[in-house]
Amino acid sequence: MKKMIVLAALAACGLGAVQAQESPWMVRFRATHLDMANKTNTAALAGVNVNDKTIPEVDVTYFFNKNVAAELILTVPQKQTVYAGTAALGTFKHLPPTLLAQYHFTDFNGFKPYVGAGINYTKISSVNMPGYSLDSHSWGGALQAGVDIPLDKNWSLNFDVKKIYIKTDVYSGGSNAGTLKLNPVAASVGIGYRF
Repeated sequence: MKKMIVLAALAACGLGAVQAQESPWMVRFRATHLDMANKTNTAALAGVNVNDKTIPEVDVTYFFNKNVAAELILTVPQKQTVYAGTAALGTFKHLPPTLLAQYHFTDFNGFKPYVGAGINYTKISSVNMPGYSLDSHSWGGALQAGVDIPLDKNWSLNFDVKKIYIKTDVYSGGSNAGTLKLNPVAASVGIGYRF
């Protein structure tokens, strides 16, 4: 009987410790402004640019421990306009999921900064640019810095900045006219929920 009581007490202690631990899952909802770099590598594309845009963003983060996490950043396909100077050439859509490895600093009272690095895959579709076409996808790196400011046990305010490397070749009449590097700086503000 004593053994049963001791085992029950140990089990209760273990359960309490498990319940006290934070969930490894966090989700954030952000408004993100894309500020395009619009760099080109040929005279044929001089003045070609893609509009800046504010988009919705959702990301899911998994913490391997209190410091190391992985974050998957998602949105819906975004429609962008391509210009030559101020004259519109047409539109395209892009879907840019990004996966980042993060390090979270935990020694600060009242806020939790982090840095991250990873990879971006951008799917380019619905190209509507008469006389022009674009690559269907882009692979590139991504860098990140941000901070979570806890509001209570579960909720936090989030500020985040990312540099995402996105490029596409532009084709005119079937010939490669050069490369357009979008490489946006993505500045975000949002809220997070730790389960």
